[in-house]
Amino acid sequence: MKRGRPVGSNVRQNIIEILHFLGSAHGYHIYKVYKQSLPEITRRGVYYHRKKGTNLRELEVDEIKRTSGDYSWGSEAEKIYYKLGKNAKAKGNPRVKIFLDTQKK
Repeated sequence: MKRGRPVGSNVRQNIIEILHFLGSAHGYHIYKVYKQSLPEITRRGVYYHRKKGTNLRELEVDEIKRTSGDYSWGSEAEKIYYKLGKNAKAKGNPRVKIFLDTQKK
């Protein structure tokens, strides 16, 4: 029997499912889709699993966009877009697909 925590995570698998259908998305968009279509999660939880997924090569950084505007923290915001990595194994979660199909209409 192996010791320690298992590598897999349901939260990270759900993020992979979301990116499977979206192709590429920034962190807050992933959080919004997750929160509306899957079990309750915090933004911090999604942030942690995006970072962990990147380290495990389940997710990859697709691009980084900088947008200017009048934000409370300054005049510029950085959006990091993620896509599926080489170690991602999407299963095609029907809950995510149904939710995204209804959002497109």
